[in-house]
Amino acid sequence: MIEAIGLTSIPRKEQPPAVDNVSFEAHTGRVTALLGAPGAGKTTALRLMLELQRGRGITYFRGRPLHGIPHPAHEVGVLLGDVPGHPGRSVRGHLRMLCAASGVPARRADEVLEAVGLVSLRDERLGTLSRGMDRRLGLACALLPDPHTLVLDDPARGLAVGERRWLYDMLREHAAQGGTVLCSTADPKEAARFADHVVTLDGGRVVADQRAADFARTRLRPRVVVRSPHAARLSVLLAQRARSTQRSVEVVREGGNRLCVYGSTCAEVGETAFRNGIVVHQLADELGDMGPGAGAGAETSTAQEPQPSSAAIDAQSGPDPEPGAAAALDSGPEPEFAPPASGPGPEPEFALPAPGPGPEPDFALPASGPGPEPEFALPAPGPGPEPDFALPAPGSGPEPEPPTLAPDPSPEPEAATPALDCGPEPEPSAPAAAAVPAPKAVPAASTTPEPPQEAPADDTPQAAPSQQPTTPRPTTVALPPPVLVRPAPTPLRPVRYEIRRAAGVATGYIVGACVLAVSALTAVLLARIGHTPQPRLLAAWPVELPLPPAALGAGLLGALAFGDEFRHPALAVDRGTVPRRLGLLTAKLFVASLTALALAVLTVGCTAEVLYLVYGSELVALPADWPALTAGWLALVTGCAWAGVLAAGVFRSTTAGLAAVVAVPLLVVPAVHKMTEGPSARGPVPFAGRLKDGLPPRWPFGGEQHLEALLRLLAQPVGGAMALSVLALLCAYAFTGLRSRVR
Repeated sequence: MIEAIGLTSIPRKEQPPAVDNVSFEAHTGRVTALLGAPGAGKTTALRLMLELQRGRGITYFRGRPLHGIPHPAHEVGVLLGDVPGHPGRSVRGHLRMLCAASGVPARRADEVLEAVGLVSLRDERLGTLSRGMDRRLGLACALLPDPHTLVLDDPARGLAVGERRWLYDMLREHAAQGGTVLCSTADPKEAARFADHVVTLDGGRVVADQRAADFARTRLRPRVVVRSPHAARLSVLLAQRARSTQRSVEVVREGGNRLCVYGSTCAEVGETAFRNGIVVHQLADELGDMGPGAGAGAETSTAQEPQPSSAAIDAQSGPDPEPGAAAALDSGPEPEFAPPASGPGPEPEFALPAPGPGPEPDFALPASGPGPEPEFALPAPGPGPEPDFALPAPGSGPEPEPPTLAPDPSPEPEAATPALDCGPEPEPSAPAAAAVPAPKAVPAASTTPEPPQEAPADDTPQAAPSQQPTTPRPTTVALPPPVLVRPAPTPLRPVRYEIRRAAGVATGYIVGACVLAVSALTAVLLARIGHTPQPRLLAAWPVELPLPPAALGAGLLGALAFGDEFRHPALAVDRGTVPRRLGLLTAKLFVASLTALALAVLTVGCTAEVLYLVYGSELVALPADWPALTAGWLALVTGCAWAGVLAAGVFRSTTAGLAAVVAVPLLVVPAVHKMTEGPSARGPVPFAGRLKDGLPPRWPFGGEQHLEALLRLLAQPVGGAMALSVLALLCAYAFTGLRSRVR
């Protein structure tokens, strides 16, 4: 269950807040629609609920606010906009990466792909998916951690009719299994079709909070849409017929040749046009939107279907209808088989004949004597449910009801979908029965009744049923199986996520291949020119360049570790931004270190092999001080990778991360060298002697010598500058993380 209390956004300057004191509830086992026109505040309300935007108010998800839930992704599945994934990543790889981030088994990705129907597209790239497939993938991402609550922002925007039906079937199935679904939409007909409860926003405020049946009755009004080149003449004729039959029919001209007729049916409008020789280009039933405030005063949970008052029925049958009674008749169209009104006027379409001899009609009331049952007969009096529309005769006792056209029961009704007939039939009350004459047989010459209408095959919304169904209709969709056992949080979870993130796209492989190719070519050119020391020759590091290609490549890969997170925020769907957690930072530094070490070793091996093939074994001889050179080389490449990771995390950009890596030798190294090149009043004492004097126990395996070599490495200008840069970036990252937590 979702409880939103007093959601209010922070206004900008002198403008009113986008959301002002919005409070509502979304119950478990129901699909709740947040309805509103564009700009009504739907997305802002959802972002305030998910704590993605600053404001006032609080939202409880099963009694707990979102910041009080240890793992929000396991409680709330979110879909806001498109799927924020790298366009070069595969569908299955994207889901497996999110599995590692959520702590669910990797097989969960295949289960969700099968549930949403993307098994055949699991190897496709995210950038090649269509709009419908992207919506399916977004729903799969929301269902991946098996959440109890789904919060979706206009999930059917831009989808075809079939895709929308599939999506809403999935949402109803999730609600039927005990989940809570809240999704926003701008189409009131769509909200009445798929939702169990509708919350209407207008101008950032809640103007209606209703069941779907009450919403459809108060907000949506059945009407007949007509397009004709003679719309003005048809409008006059429809008004004249309404006055002659003393019926409340409203004709609204919506510009051009389009008419909207309220209180009538397709059959009556079409016959009026045919009898007067008017060409009709379109004739269709639809539901008209009465505006967001139409259901503001309706009952929210216990409202029942309103019954027409006796005054309204008397006004229909009497010669002098009152204005209030005529207004009451505006709530619905006239029934197709209506009793004739008393008073002067033209002959109604379905007249009741006077008694007299004649052939037996096809449509007749049952005779009192024995005989075969007629083809269309009214039911005999007897016990049973109260008919919807009865024609009582003068006197006492129940009377049979004439046949009514009901929708064909063969099509499967949609859950919470209003059924649309040519005209809903009101239930007259007892005082109106006395004003209606006794029914008589319809002559055979009159037109035969229309066959029962089938439910429309298109996606046109329909009129509301009398009661809201308590259970959704059976669907063919199936949700993925629940996650029964969740693994405990381990330090390897962010490491697995980072490995799948880095290995899921081809960017890292392309950068590595380019680094190896440039390093080999640079080493060959340096060997040809000469005057280059062997260590720089093996590292492909010209004196003119601030850093070797391997260090630049490691820095770029490190910058991509956080730069891609901000560019394609797969982890920021329910958090608003990339999380600044110590575990995620440690995983990125660890994976970046492994990548940098592999790149450094491959670079030296590749250049040595190329030099051996081109110039022989003279240039690849092992130097005497190779341990120190190797340590310095690996430290340099790893430091560049760390600087790229931290700078991209602080400045939220891959370009900024790479710029920080290049700035170390260009700016920091000269500054450090200038600080240390001046004369010194005192000379340093050998560090190994101080360690031996200060620490009497001897270090195992010559540890003091290794420590002295490390400090000697840091004492160099490049090593010291890199160490200072990494330390400064680490402090800046910690500061930004603490500031975001305080906010």
